[in-house]
Amino acid sequence: MTDPVAEHYAQAGLFDRILDALTREGKTIDRLTIDDLAAVDEFHSRGRRGTEELARMLAPLASDHVIDIGSGIGGPARYLAATYGCRVTGVDLTPAFVVAASGLSKLVGLSDRVDFRQGSALDLPFPDATFDLAWSQNVAMNIADRPRFYAEMRRVLKPGGRLAIQEVAQGRGGDVIFPVMWASRPGLSFLRTPEETRSLLVAAGFAVLEWEDKSAAAVAEAAAERARLRAGGPVPGPGIHVIVGPSAKEKVRNGQRNQEEGRTALFNAVLVRVG
Repeated sequence: MTDPVAEHYAQAGLFDRILDALTREGKTIDRLTIDDLAAVDEFHSRGRRGTEELARMLAPLASDHVIDIGSGIGGPARYLAATYGCRVTGVDLTPAFVVAASGLSKLVGLSDRVDFRQGSALDLPFPDATFDLAWSQNVAMNIADRPRFYAEMRRVLKPGGRLAIQEVAQGRGGDVIFPVMWASRPGLSFLRTPEETRSLLVAAGFAVLEWEDKSAAAVAEAAAERARLRAGGPVPGPGIHVIVGPSAKEKVRNGQRNQEEGRTALFNAVLVRVG
């Protein structure tokens, strides 16, 4: 039986569609860079800016091996490897994402530092204490069993290893309006409040090093981008519509409304494995 979350994200022929979209934008496929891909492969809140900020908080070393849990088509993993020189292993539930992530990494020349495999965040396919650092952006919204999710993160981290997360949380402004990027219907969405999330992480064996609310920043950046486009600014290269399909506009619109009305919140955090 197909996992409903994997089914939500599944897109036939995704890798080829991305290459076709890049070609139409005038990109030379055999000379791609991570910046050429940023508009499509940073498939999470605040895009590349969000990745850059979270990466600065984590500050990986070139000697670190990072696990990216819920790695999507690999944008953050490639950014970390290219910018910090670290090795990154991504895990994602959706087979089409893993195929696209691997193919794009090869095209930008990062296959020696980035690899991907299909797997569940609730049963990570690695031994205990494998990784120096862990990373996850906009993944927990689809996971009902948060204690197990955070326990798996802790299990694969070495003692003293750090975890960087960006998560969408339940806000104080009311129920989420659907569909949104992570869920076409309420049954696929499992938001917790920031306070609940923090308590669950501590209970799983993490200590908080940094915790930053990014809700206002996300709202302001989305408004500025809309204003820029209304003023005739250039449309960024192939965007998330390539992944999401025709429903992307409605999901973006609902996502922005949820943010503006405080129905959702967004935060970054860095934590350390205790013990």
